[in-house]
Amino acid sequence: MANLINLENVSKSYGLKTLLDSVSLGVQTGDRIGVVGLNGGGKTTLLEVLTGVEEPDSGRVSHTSDVRMAVVTQRAELDPELTIGEVVVEPLGLQTFEWASSARVREVLGGIGIMELGLDAKVGGLSGGERRRVNLAAALVQDLDLIVLDEPTNHLDVEGVQWLAEHLLSRKLAIVVVTHDRWFLDTVANMTWEVHDGRVDAYEGGYNDWTFARAERSRQADAIEQRRQNLARKELAWLRRGAPARTSKPRYRIEAAEALIADVPAPRDKVELMSFSKSRQGRVVVELEDARIEAPDGRPLVDRLTWRLAPGERIGLVGVNGSGKTTLLRALAGDHPLAAGKRIEGQTVRIGWLRQELDDLDPDRRLIDAVEDVATYVTIGEREVSASQLAERLGFSPKRQRTFIRDLSGGERRRLQLTRVLMGEPNMLLLDEPTNDLDIDTLQELESLLDSWPGTLVVISHDRYLIERIVDNTYALFGDGQLTNLPGGIEEYLERRKAMAAAEGGGVIDLGDKSAPAASAEEKRLSSQEERELRKQMNAVERKMAKLDERIATFEQEMAVLSGAEDPDLGKLADVDKGLREAREDHEGLEMEWLELGEQLEG
Repeated sequence: MANLINLENVSKSYGLKTLLDSVSLGVQTGDRIGVVGLNGGGKTTLLEVLTGVEEPDSGRVSHTSDVRMAVVTQRAELDPELTIGEVVVEPLGLQTFEWASSARVREVLGGIGIMELGLDAKVGGLSGGERRRVNLAAALVQDLDLIVLDEPTNHLDVEGVQWLAEHLLSRKLAIVVVTHDRWFLDTVANMTWEVHDGRVDAYEGGYNDWTFARAERSRQADAIEQRRQNLARKELAWLRRGAPARTSKPRYRIEAAEALIADVPAPRDKVELMSFSKSRQGRVVVELEDARIEAPDGRPLVDRLTWRLAPGERIGLVGVNGSGKTTLLRALAGDHPLAAGKRIEGQTVRIGWLRQELDDLDPDRRLIDAVEDVATYVTIGEREVSASQLAERLGFSPKRQRTFIRDLSGGERRRLQLTRVLMGEPNMLLLDEPTNDLDIDTLQELESLLDSWPGTLVVISHDRYLIERIVDNTYALFGDGQLTNLPGGIEEYLERRKAMAAAEGGGVIDLGDKSAPAASAEEKRLSSQEERELRKQMNAVERKMAKLDERIATFEQEMAVLSGAEDPDLGKLADVDKGLREAREDHEGLEMEWLELGEQLEG
């Protein structure tokens, strides 16, 4: 282990706000450090001081003389006249046409999705998210000792986030990364720095470990911290009760964790919420019948889609960038016309829509006024909450609520937009990448709010924790004109994408062994026939699973109605329960059959 960077008694202030107060810490070879904290709490300032972008007001920052370091900020300040190839490839001493000679360059360009942009494309013609990806690629292709990343998962899809995590873990370099993506943090980090109140507290391990440490600290805090305690314990309970992948690194004391969460209830009562949602929404929410949806450029996204959203249904929508997720969400909202088919909306449906674009609000109004313009009070679950109370739950202190909108940061504007959407008291909520620019504390508050929120929910997100936490069903757009249900959630999505990439020759260009003899035409023909047969079988299994999904949904709705009756028919309730269990068992058997076929296709 060797020191790469050291901070000794470093302080940094902006105006009257002290972000770093006598902070001493260091980065060593092999460190993979995740940096967390509230928006505006000093995370980016810590990175800038650490890397020499900003000078500290006092204290000392020392770097190893020959350290090879790359810094990727959120600014993505690139010369608009340069091409992508000139930014990413040519600094390595390669001409743009020589990129394929480097295995690392091939892997990075394919993994981040740069090749689809074209190496000859001018930087000035790219979107902000595309520039961020180019900036990230330019850093990852280098030979480095240390890479410093500020929110690298923004503008990456689920597949891109997983690729980035696996790539970083495969490299022999130190990592310092600011991120709100909890799956990414827990996968990559072996240490977590929490920046708060001018201090930096260090914890061993990733998100699981940090969550436990915060829960333990909150347990010992006074009554002022009671709300934070409940949130931390609730999050820890979900982590400990969830899939094994979320708890694969239990370095903390398991007995203490179990004791801490012993009296924490499940995040939500699905049956109760569905019953309550039905009473608020009626039987019809939003339905698409035989719909054809096209992108703004006329490209078909889905065809002959019949999709009936049930009261209280919680859906996660995933797919690669450009697959049409946002357009599908707009079609559900009635904001994007259907090329064919029809859209039906229930009479009592009130849609709340969190778009990726920020609301265009009067900059001279105060934050609390912008919230109260929507409503003064809102009912969430069984509680009535004032505009000020909801704003405080989403990270705006009473003092900050008096701030003018023009003085808010991007993350604060995003939180304001979310607060206004929830104040509208919708019974159908459409969230398009809600985690962008939100810190982890705000994400936990949002998840806690949604736990007791009765209504239909459709969310697009690359945040695996959010999808697993708040939705019950996951759907994907694979670019085949279909909307595909994924009983296995994000893991199944990634497996299918991997199988598709293998069938198409891989997402990353592989020059292969040119000395190997080419396969004969007969071998290729047989391989193609086998592949078609396997895909045919998989499609048949998917159709059976879709029919079972409808049966399960029907049984669940019947259970909700019977359970909510004053004098339920116990015999009928038992029959419905038996039918539901049998349908789920059949569904699980089909899932296993589909996975086995997928393995054969991949192998």
